[in-house]
Amino acid sequence: MKLASTKIITVCALIFATNSAIATPATSEKHANKANELRHAVFTMLGANMGALGAMAKGKIPFDAKVVEKNSIRINQLSFMIADYTSTDTSAYKVDTTALPDVWTKREAFEKRINDLTIASEKLVKASTSGDESAIKAAIGGVGKTCGGCHDNFREE
Repeated sequence: MKLASTKIITVCALIFATNSAIATPATSEKHANKANELRHAVFTMLGANMGALGAMAKGKIPFDAKVVEKNSIRINQLSFMIADYTSTDTSAYKVDTTALPDVWTKREAFEKRINDLTIASEKLVKASTSGDESAIKAAIGGVGKTCGGCHDNFREE
């Protein structure tokens, strides 16, 4: 019985992994525009939450541990949404986007970058409760590095 359960779990995990790295094309211009709007909303929220943290890490605004904790949790939650909200390939339609086609054509590499953000944001959440300002700033830098890595390869500047 235990072996059968392990096999079922393994098969389900493989199916999920295979399907998660596949982008599906938008079926109409309306669909592409809606997908683009939702994708943009996720990244806008991500940027809004990261912006304050980056400013704190650079000393541009006062350090606020409560804001760091709240924003780090939000960034982590948003990281789990990115794959879903970028899964619709809108490249066949004229949409106002800075997303490069590689978001969909190099899906596995893109999803690795998303996973890097999830891991870095989990470290930031943990650091945010430590009270160690230097550890928190280092963790903010770790999240920023993952953002930059994705921008370099998957976003038109």
